Amino acid sequence: MAFRSRFWALSVCRNPEFGFAALSTSSKPAVKPEVANEAVASEFTNRNPRNLELLAVARKERGWGTVWPSREFWHRLRVIRTQHHIEAFVEHLNGQIVVSASTSEWAIKKHLYRTTNVVACESIGRVLAERCLQAGINFMVYQPTPWEAASDSIKQLQSAMTEGGVVLQEPRRIYQ
Repeated sequence: MAFRSRFWALSVCRNPEFGFAALSTSSKPAVKPEVANEAVASEFTNRNPRNLELLAVARKERGWGTVWPSREFWHRLRVIRTQHHIEAFVEHLNGQIVVSASTSEWAIKKHLYRTTNVVACESIGRVLAERCLQAGINFMVYQPTPWEAASDSIKQLQSAMTEGGVVLQEPRRIYQ
């Protein structure tokens, strides 16, 4: 199958509140296709709700300056440690849980001696990093409390997430 040259036209919406956003792209093939299945739609609308987040132009809620933890994120890592299990999940700005991993899951628990120690936190970090990359989440915010940040198990979880390919800091929002 020979490659055909195509001319792409990109229509852009300028909204002062949200910055630039690609509304649609249109293509006009140089040669008419021989088969009906090879025809390209003349109009394409991007319906991906995460498109603006990936372009770093989506709006972030700032919240009040005195509120902790800060609400300025698209995805936030939360870690909950109980006396029996460790649970880590990624929360979206709208409050929904996108990806999670816990030592209460049998697939993780069967490889652990204890479900609350440093090795368990490191395993949760590895599993959550892999699931985040499969879901397409490469950047997230992690805001541990000072006593959590000093914990060896939380440090191991952070290093496992970083080694897994997830950046624990989101890019700055582009204001234009």
